[in-house]
Amino acid sequence: MHLKTLLLGSAAALAAVSGAQAADAIVAAEPEPVEYVRVCDAYGTGYFYIPGTETCLKINGYIRFQVDVAPNASSIGVSGGGSVANDSDWDARTRGQVQFTAKSDTEYGPLTGVIVMQFNADNASDQGAKLDSAYLDIAGFRAGLFYSWWDDGLSGETDDIGSPVTLHNSIRYQYETDAFYAGISVDELEDSPFYDGETANNWGVAVGLGGKAGAFSYQITAGYDTDNEEGAVRALGTVAVGPGTLGLAVVYATNPNAYYNKSEWAAAAEYAIKATDKLKLTPGVQYYGHYGIVGDEFNDDNDAWKAGLTVDYQIVENFSAKVSVQYLDPDGAEDVTSGYFRLQRAF
Repeated sequence: MHLKTLLLGSAAALAAVSGAQAADAIVAAEPEPVEYVRVCDAYGTGYFYIPGTETCLKINGYIRFQVDVAPNASSIGVSGGGSVANDSDWDARTRGQVQFTAKSDTEYGPLTGVIVMQFNADNASDQGAKLDSAYLDIAGFRAGLFYSWWDDGLSGETDDIGSPVTLHNSIRYQYETDAFYAGISVDELEDSPFYDGETANNWGVAVGLGGKAGAFSYQITAGYDTDNEEGAVRALGTVAVGPGTLGLAVVYATNPNAYYNKSEWAAAAEYAIKATDKLKLTPGVQYYGHYGIVGDEFNDDNDAWKAGLTVDYQIVENFSAKVSVQYLDPDGAEDVTSGYFRLQRAF
């Protein structure tokens, strides 16, 4: 009897100890606090705080499908080497672009950093990725890889009044208010056209100013190519007239240079008609004086003119279609008809 009682007592003690150990083994640790993404509305819509920081980040971009129609449209390709050995007059291509914009407050005002990545595909084997922009911005100063004022133009596709290359490594200062801006930049032009025996070490100085006054907006841009020792100046303006917006532009270049090299002078006009809430029609024309280049000078014997129509249609929010048809008639060369059809989804 005493032996039985002793065995039962030992078993009960072992069970109690084992139960205590098992209970200790499954005790869960306290969960770490989770920091949810917070909306940052200090810089407009789309920004959120990077967790654990006071930096606001915005991610946006677009996806584009486009079919180009022009003589030998498929002979170039994304890489520039001609991915397909044919002379087809149409070519389809696709682009995806993503932009990251980071902003934070400092004692000098907002500190901004922008990175834009672009991915282009002419087909499955001819594709390319590139850094489309990357720059920092604070207190009116900007430094990095970004588009110059010469990249701007009228809203349609007919005008041809910009630089042949508008993306540069630059340092710029720009003063701006809600209705006015003025600035100066120093641009590295080593991938721009070269004339008069110059090599790829160009740099230039550009200035820009513009603003708005009621229904009227204006912009004046000038640039001086130090190696080619030539410059260009351009003025453009838009004003609301009736159901649309009238745009006018003129440009003049002393001789071919990195800022303008199509002709000695040119004048462009367009009228962007807001036909409906979703449909915009933009007919445009341009005239070139002394069109083309002979050696390192403009061709005094040739002029050219261009006419076209661009149609924009908003299918649904953030999804649009565009059709553009352009006709170019230069002296001393065959006329050219070109255009494209585009679908684009922005986000």
